[in-house]
Amino acid sequence: MKNVPQVAALLATFAVVVAFGSTALPRDRRADIHKEWVKYANAAGDSVLGYLAYPERSDPAPAMIVIHENSGLSDWARTVVEDLASKGYVALAPDLLSRRGTTAKLSDPRAAIRELPPDSITVDLNATFDYLRSLKAARGDAIGVIGFCWGGGQTFRYATNNPRIKAAVVCYGPAPDLGTVARITAPVFGVYGENDARINANLPDVERAMQQAGKSFRHTVYPGAGHGFLRSRDVPAEADRAWADILKFLGQQLDRR
Repeated sequence: MKNVPQVAALLATFAVVVAFGSTALPRDRRADIHKEWVKYANAAGDSVLGYLAYPERSDPAPAMIVIHENSGLSDWARTVVEDLASKGYVALAPDLLSRRGTTAKLSDPRAAIRELPPDSITVDLNATFDYLRSLKAARGDAIGVIGFCWGGGQTFRYATNNPRIKAAVVCYGPAPDLGTVARITAPVFGVYGENDARINANLPDVERAMQQAGKSFRHTVYPGAGHGFLRSRDVPAEADRAWADILKFLGQQLDRR
């Protein structure tokens, strides 16, 4: 057979695409989920559009707020919602550009994200939290939050603003004003790529501030990985290890009765 090495390489590439192509988490494909678009009101009387997924289970499930990147509520963010549901969580990703016409209707979501007032983001996240608490299929006493890049920074900031959050996962997001971390009540788990010096430069200060405030902050820097590595999967083994660490952390914090 001609070009055997090339054929072998193509088969290997195909295997990687099949295994990881469009999924965020290593998915349990036996788990059935229900997914839908929902709308709910915030305290200002505006509507927030969200993507919601339920696990297939008989008892109320812990719940997760998923905060998207600075590109808005993307296909990949919705995949995270679905995969968390496949792992047993009710998961909801709010489109934080809802008041600007929603991600899908904007020609430049990144520009619109930059213009969002922090207080309005908190209002919409609070509405998302309250909507999850209203669901009979979700445990109102076990709601966590996870975010990526810009959403990771918003996750950290939201943990300073909502004492009812039970777990926060910050994926390569900037820290909030360190003077506010004393308000955090939830354990925080940080996910960072080794080749992300822009974000990692402040990690020692974040760790020191959290320690001085008596807050729980565990974090892992994943070797060879860059910014956004959970989406880009530039180092697949480290992306898989990070997701396993995230799920372990969430299980410890949210699955307890």
